[in-house]
Amino acid sequence: MATRGHVQDPNDRRLRPIYDYLDNGNNKMAIQQADKLLKKHKDLHCAKVLKAIGLQRTGKQEEAFTLAQEVAALEPTDDNSLQALTILYREMHRPELVTKLYEAAVKKVPNSEEYHSHLFMAYARVGEYKKMQQAGMALYKIVPKNPYYFWSVMSLIMQSISAQDENLSKTMFLPLAERMVEKMVKEDKIEAEAEVELYYMILERLGKYQEALDVIRGKLGEKLTSEIQSRENKCMAMYKKLSRWPECNALSRRLLLKKRRIIKAIKYLFHVFIPSSLEGEVHYSAEEAVKFIEDQITEESKSSRHLRGPHLAKLELIRRLRSQGCNDEFKLGDPEELMFQYFKKFGDKPCCFTDLKVFVDLLPATQCTKFINQLLGVVPLSTPTEDKLALPADIRALQQHLCVVQLTRLLGLYHIMDKDQKLSVVRELMLRYQHGLEFGKSCLKTELQFSDYYCLLAVHVLIDIWRETGDETAVWQTLTLLEEGLTHSPSNAQFKLLLVRIYCMLGAFEPVVDLYSSLDAKHIQHDTIGYLLTRYAESLGQYAAASQSCNFALRFFHSNQKDTSEYIIQAYKYGAFEKIPEFIAFRNRLNNSLHFAQVRTERMLLDLLLEANISTSLAESIKSMNLRPEEDDIPWEDLRDNRDLNVFFSWDPQDRDVSEEHKKLSLEEETMWLRIRSLTLRLISGLPSLNHPVEPKNSEKTAENGVSSRIDTLRLLLQQLEVAVETGKRFIEKKIQYPFLGPVPTRMGGFINSGCSRCQISSFYLVNDIYELDTNGLEDTMEIQERIENSLKSLLEQLKDVFSKCTGDLLEVKDGNLKTHPVLLENLVFFVETISIILWVSSYCESILRPYKLNLQKKKKKKKETSIITPPVFTSFQDYVSGLQTLISNVVDHIKGLETHLIALKLEELILEDTSFSLEERKFSKTVQEKVQGSYLHSLLEMGELLKRRLETTKKLKI
Repeated sequence: MATRGHVQDPNDRRLRPIYDYLDNGNNKMAIQQADKLLKKHKDLHCAKVLKAIGLQRTGKQEEAFTLAQEVAALEPTDDNSLQALTILYREMHRPELVTKLYEAAVKKVPNSEEYHSHLFMAYARVGEYKKMQQAGMALYKIVPKNPYYFWSVMSLIMQSISAQDENLSKTMFLPLAERMVEKMVKEDKIEAEAEVELYYMILERLGKYQEALDVIRGKLGEKLTSEIQSRENKCMAMYKKLSRWPECNALSRRLLLKKRRIIKAIKYLFHVFIPSSLEGEVHYSAEEAVKFIEDQITEESKSSRHLRGPHLAKLELIRRLRSQGCNDEFKLGDPEELMFQYFKKFGDKPCCFTDLKVFVDLLPATQCTKFINQLLGVVPLSTPTEDKLALPADIRALQQHLCVVQLTRLLGLYHIMDKDQKLSVVRELMLRYQHGLEFGKSCLKTELQFSDYYCLLAVHVLIDIWRETGDETAVWQTLTLLEEGLTHSPSNAQFKLLLVRIYCMLGAFEPVVDLYSSLDAKHIQHDTIGYLLTRYAESLGQYAAASQSCNFALRFFHSNQKDTSEYIIQAYKYGAFEKIPEFIAFRNRLNNSLHFAQVRTERMLLDLLLEANISTSLAESIKSMNLRPEEDDIPWEDLRDNRDLNVFFSWDPQDRDVSEEHKKLSLEEETMWLRIRSLTLRLISGLPSLNHPVEPKNSEKTAENGVSSRIDTLRLLLQQLEVAVETGKRFIEKKIQYPFLGPVPTRMGGFINSGCSRCQISSFYLVNDIYELDTNGLEDTMEIQERIENSLKSLLEQLKDVFSKCTGDLLEVKDGNLKTHPVLLENLVFFVETISIILWVSSYCESILRPYKLNLQKKKKKKKETSIITPPVFTSFQDYVSGLQTLISNVVDHIKGLETHLIALKLEELILEDTSFSLEERKFSKTVQEKVQGSYLHSLLEMGELLKRRLETTKKLKI
């Protein structure tokens, strides 16, 4: 809350201490101070609202809301109360209540510019575009200022954007907005650049490109001054829309001659030379394009400052001519020679590789080795000897050599080597890396070392060996090199990202948390790269860290709503109208984020796993999350995959790199897995709603209470879950292999292959059978009881089968090499989760069976008869619970055995095969192994503790 200045109003003076307490985070003192003030001044509404803010911030939401509504019901018009209520409602995430507040204030004070303005902004926060239009015009009538009028116009545009019917948008909303602006144009009332931008936006959306062009080129276009070349860029866009290629060509030439590095202008220019449409005659030939580029290169050669643009334009034109099937490319020269000349001129610049990367496909496959040797021939290196490499003498030579090495990998020359050759390349690259460190001794910690790419390339080659041969020696060496590289370049994000990926693949989550944190991801990056962390958060058994990681991601998504609303309001205030649709599209993109839906679902499942029936009951946990089985809040049709699947630097050839097909398959897999998890969560959330006292054979009463509809919901969800799992099975049978640097496979394969999917589905079928027994009573359900008995036995067997896939050592020494088995860890995590679900189901079963058994015992005592036979379903359930206890105890003992084995491993005695580590490298190797070992121990400890708590709940299952 803003610090308040000195004012004469005595009420402000009385309220000041409360404001100060709230500003300093002392909420309890703020509440006490407000109570004291309210005893003396009962009608001081603002004090009551400030007290509500204090209550809200101390977790007493219901009490705070009640107090706020008491004040809101009085329809206050004093500024203090209104502002305080606005702050409170924002903190409650109830912006719709702010609109009601100011609607009432405007009725009482109809000529207040301030209140009308606040009302408009309140509507903006909730996206009430129609009401925004009306509020804007009402404001304009009170205070005839242009911004208010154009607020109303912009609100019409927003109605057109949000309209479901595109025809309605183009026939009603946009034409009305156009007429409103034209009225201001005719009256010569257009004052600001923002108003011209808005007019242009309307005409463009209506498809009136000629009219838009006239506006930009006319008197109104002179107001477009805030952005460099804004006018020219808009003209260029309209020329393109109108297919007026001569004008587009002339403008492109003018821009290029003015500033020869404008890539956009070059692309427009080529767009003119090479037709992209069958309609419209092309007035310019390839010869003219060639001549134009040659003129630019000649002009550039006279300058002391070399420009890359003209040289790259030549290669770009060759590529475009080739793709269009033209035969004129020979007029521009041989691509191989052009790239060679480019390298000679710009090879010492770090951008040289990225410049040439897009053109390597112009080289014939048979010429790749020759091309690389040609490049190496012009790199100034020292004379090699038997025991010494040819090394660069300065940074410029290092950059040139580094560019050649990157191109070597990009052209696939490293991929065709055998294992020994690749290991030889790794040794050479690491020697060059160590030598390159000499040039970076004066670098700051925030700067990257000049030779970092040598280390990264060596790591990529080692990863190839690991993936192709399965030799884990390579992966341990990879981790060693990355950890060493990170000590020299603590800010190298690529080192950190690779360490995150590899540690997670080995099942070690503990070192990853700090690594990801040190990346210092900002804003949207929590969505684009957050999947690297959250994918493994829960799956590796470190529940506390997983919970923290999910919270970290969710905080960003939750703040997005509030932040984006503020961006929109600021855009209205400052007339940045063209940004408003972008902000709203951005907000929608984040709200519909696949990652957001995944983290939200996993977070709730994790909370239930850690708390339900341990610290709180399952029913209380579900109530606190506002979960309802019949509600699906995931926008399946609008899900957006915002993951950055190209976050890793890659020098792989195109056939080995991440393709669009990989991205499409990954999205399909992620959506399938999310559906399975979402249905599982909804099925769990439906269990407490079935837990009710029911007399036998009272199906009519049950239907009245809505319980039958709940079981119908659960049956439907169970069918959907079976279909989703079957679809998932068919997908994993395809055995899709993603590139190492591409998408991460989901947990779906492990979930299905471990048997946990079958186990969980069986447990939910047991719920259905128990419900039927409860509805029909004991006497008429012999078939159902038999089904329940078989289900209980089958469920126990299935759990044992799942456990059998968790046995084995996580780390073992084989032939002097260290071997990891992370799949065992993932299976254990799935087992713990499945046990928890089965125990919640068992708790429901117990709540239904116990009253029946008590009734039987009462009957026996009352009639003093021993002839009343106890149905075998009770014995079966007790045997099942006993079996569960034994199984969980065995798993706890197994986890203890794994811990003992890990602690007994003497990793420092291991010498990794095929390496000749220096003392420094041995230190890093030991650190890496200890991190993995320590992480495994931490995971086992947390899983063991959780299973012990679950064992305690199992002992309470008695009927």
